[in-house]
Amino acid sequence: MTYAPFTVTGTQRKGRWLITCDHAANTVPDFVAGGSLGLPESDMQRHIAYDPGAAGVARALGTLLDSPVIESNFSRLVIDPNRGEDDPTLLMKLYDGTIIPANRHAGPEEREARLNACHRPYHAEIARLAARRDDTVYLAIHSFTPQLRGRPKRPWHVGVLFAEDERLSAPLIDRLRAEPDLCIGANEPYGGHLPGDAVDRHAIAPGRLNTLIELRNDLIASAEQQARWAERLAPILQAALADTAS
Repeated sequence: MTYAPFTVTGTQRKGRWLITCDHAANTVPDFVAGGSLGLPESDMQRHIAYDPGAAGVARALGTLLDSPVIESNFSRLVIDPNRGEDDPTLLMKLYDGTIIPANRHAGPEEREARLNACHRPYHAEIARLAARRDDTVYLAIHSFTPQLRGRPKRPWHVGVLFAEDERLSAPLIDRLRAEPDLCIGANEPYGGHLPGDAVDRHAIAPGRLNTLIELRNDLIASAEQQARWAERLAPILQAALADTAS
């Protein structure tokens, strides 16, 4: 079977949203070190390899928002689809205290091969989907670990990340903070966006409404939890979008 670096669902849906899941999978294609980065399976199931639970939330939101969803099909440790090509963290050799054996000696030729096979096709498809209508709203779904090694626990249930364009993120944060049982982070557990990252490239640069949602991954561990969070977020997202027109 030919390797595909992304999957798309809902291409015929009529909604304004384009939902992306940059870190959907922990897949290591066979052409990368024979299909193994040299890590134990326990590490490949951690947040260092992908965003646990995020893909399920993204797919469910696609159904509820009647909009297409694109998911990467390669581990962020193969090459990070949420980094620009000139970002030094594009091909990680050390992440959260773990050395990535297959990346340790990866040089420019290997980096270029992974860009051509994975990163560039993924971004070309995002660009194509985003251009399908003039009023596309870009929604990136990610998840974060409750605690990095040696760091304090993270209290947030949901983080909303944004750069200088707060048109959608500001009303979204306001509406999420109105939920009495949620701890919401604005540019938490980390800040904003990086120059050249996926949101910068496909939303901020062309001026599209956008936001990035980070869900704490222990809250979306099961399919049931993922569906429940999507059902909770979808009307809030629609209401926040309506706020941008008021």
